[in-house]
This record gives sequence, C-alpha cells and structure tokens, in this order.
Amino acid sequence: MPARVPPPSRPIGSATRGTTNPNRLRRMDRWIATAHGAALRRAGEPPVAVDLGYGAAPWTAVELLDRLRTVRGGTRVVGVEIDPGRVAAARPYEREGLTFAHGGFEVPLPGEARPALIRAANVLRQYEECEVAAVWRRLCARLAPGGLLVEGTCDEIGRRHVWVALGPAGPRTVTFAARLGSLERPSDLAERLPKALIHRNVPGEPVHTFLRDFDRAWAAAAPYAPLSARQRWIRSAQTLRAAGWPLADGPRRWRQGEVTVRWEALAPRG
Repeated sequence: MPARVPPPSRPIGSATRGTTNPNRLRRMDRWIATAHGAALRRAGEPPVAVDLGYGAAPWTAVELLDRLRTVRGGTRVVGVEIDPGRVAAARPYEREGLTFAHGGFEVPLPGEARPALIRAANVLRQYEECEVAAVWRRLCARLAPGGLLVEGTCDEIGRRHVWVALGPAGPRTVTFAARLGSLERPSDLAERLPKALIHRNVPGEPVHTFLRDFDRAWAAAAPYAPLSARQRWIRSAQTLRAAGWPLADGPRRWRQGEVTVRWEALAPRG
C-alpha cells in the first residue's frame, strides 16, 4: 500500500464568484439521484457526499442533502468552500447530516473518509482548459470505490445545464439538460458546456458535430412541436441514436429534458 500523502497546509484552488440561487442545481441533483442512487443504497456505511464550491450561500448543499436522502437515508453532506468567510456564514445551517468545511480540491473530510459523491457545479469555469484534467484526477482520486464526480456548468436559475460524470477511472458521460421551453434549439446549451468542452465547440471537434446533429434532428422534429417541446426533444434524441450517437439513456430521461452521451464520443481531439 502506498504511503498516505499528508493533506496540504493550504486549500488547493481559487475562490469562485460565489453566485448561487435556491433550486439552481435541481436538474443535476435529479440526475444524480437516478444515476447514482443504487450505488448510494449499496454503501455499507452511510455515504458521504461533497458539495464542492457551494458559493456565497449554502442553499445547494442543503438541497443536496434533502434530495439524496430520498434515495438513501442517513446520507451525509459536507459543503466545502475555499473562502473561509463563506464557511462561517454557512455554519448556522448545519444540522444532523450536514456540515461545512474550509478547503478546496484536496476535499478535506474527517479521518479517512472518502466521498461516494463529489458535486462541483460552476467551479471550473474560471480555470484554464489545460488545468481541468489535473483537477479531475485529483478529485477522482478522493472518491470511494464506486464513487462519482459530477462536474458542470449551469445558468443562474438552473434552466440550462451540461455536466460530465466521472468515476475513479475518469470521465464516463456528458449530460445535456434543460427546461425545454427555454430553448430555441439544442445548441443553445453550448454556452453552458463544461470547461473541458466549451472551447472545443468548433468545426472538427466531436462536441461541435454532436450539437450540429442535435440541431438538425430538432429541426426535422418540428412536426412534433404542436404536441409539446418534450415530444420534439424525444424524437430528436431518437434520431441521434439512429444516426449512431452512443446515448447512455432512454425515453424516461429524455422526458425530463435530458440527453446523456458517452464521453468518448465527445472527448476533445488531441
């Protein structure tokens, strides 16, 4: 067994803008509860989830606890923030199962605890693309066996969201999620691509090709619009799958305004 590396004396990373709103991460949380719920239920000890970089107010950590406990009672949530002032402001919201800690990408937890889930929303947007892979590796190394890292970006009120799901071995999927009534076309989600992909939305890159095909499928599904935006989205997803895009979900998730694609289909070239 390799020697345990002592934690760094200072938190790793930089403070975010801190922007947050209640219910902002509902789409991501809903997906996590479905995609990772079985793993949380299988955990022998009550699992620990980390809300990394929760911002100037603790709403997202409070909501994460409530949502995860619908799939696994006893789940604990630790909100981690690099700004000590934000940690102090969050402390009055602590309760059974919910605590707040000062830290960064080292993900400080008591004792030898390793999280079953790390959620990092709107954290890496301020970093350079070349820094993302190292952060992903560091966070994935902190996960418990079978754990999940979810990293992505959304708008201020959570209508549009794109995230990458990673396991201890690396990235697995990319999920596009939206309040469908807010979209003119699927490529409107391009502005919410995570840092690893947002600068790759250019001709010749897989994510650009995917969004182009998604827009074409959406246009071809226009006859379904009178039924609902949901029906148009479902038909578009069916067209993408028929065209060979490796979608990792199906109609049940598409009805929620989601489409999840295997990472290898969208991974940046080079």
